[in-house]
Amino acid sequence: MIDLFTGALEEIAVVGAHCDDIAIGMGGTLLTIATAHPGLRVSGLVLSGGGTERESEEIAALAAFCPGADVDLTVLDVPDGRAPAHWEQIKVHLNRFRRACTPQVVFGPHRRDEHQDHRLVAELLPTEFRDHLVLGYEILKWEADTPRPALFHTLTSQVAEEKARLLRKHYPSQAGHDWFDEQAFLGLSRLRGVQCRTQHAEGFILEKATITFGPGDIRAQTG
Repeated sequence: MIDLFTGALEEIAVVGAHCDDIAIGMGGTLLTIATAHPGLRVSGLVLSGGGTERESEEIAALAAFCPGADVDLTVLDVPDGRAPAHWEQIKVHLNRFRRACTPQVVFGPHRRDEHQDHRLVAELLPTEFRDHLVLGYEILKWEADTPRPALFHTLTSQVAEEKARLLRKHYPSQAGHDWFDEQAFLGLSRLRGVQCRTQHAEGFILEKATITFGPGDIRAQTG
């Protein structure tokens, strides 16, 4: 397995359609990055849940998933399941979010997610973050839309287990879903681990990137 490196991280941006999307999609990666980069700035935007118990859950959860980081989170009140009908409002807020942060990496849903809210976020992110590394995370849920990621972030077993534990702890409002349990979360991360020859991992969809082959200025573009 060939490793790619982002270099030192000072700030990342995380975007989700719903409270818990970010933690489900990349909670283990957040735990790993925050631990490896003390003082990391995490700029977050979530479209729905503002003014409800879900906003309180999300604030507490991201603080737990980003230990030692400076978390700046905005939770909007776009109705759950109705994001396409609020396209203009979401576009405006994404533009404001883009101008308020300077991340080295941007994380959000991937374009082939079958949930309309997730898919809209994935489609709009690259229109605002045009010169950034944008990575799409996968959200475990009822729909059979599991992607085929080509990019993996490896997790230790301890981090994978901590992610599953924190999800159960910080999102009690979701406990009634039959898929929202530690076995499901660990099952997916173990599968991704098998696919990159480690115990656990989280998979990502690469939006677009450039690569340098060895020393020098020769570059190839993908995407």
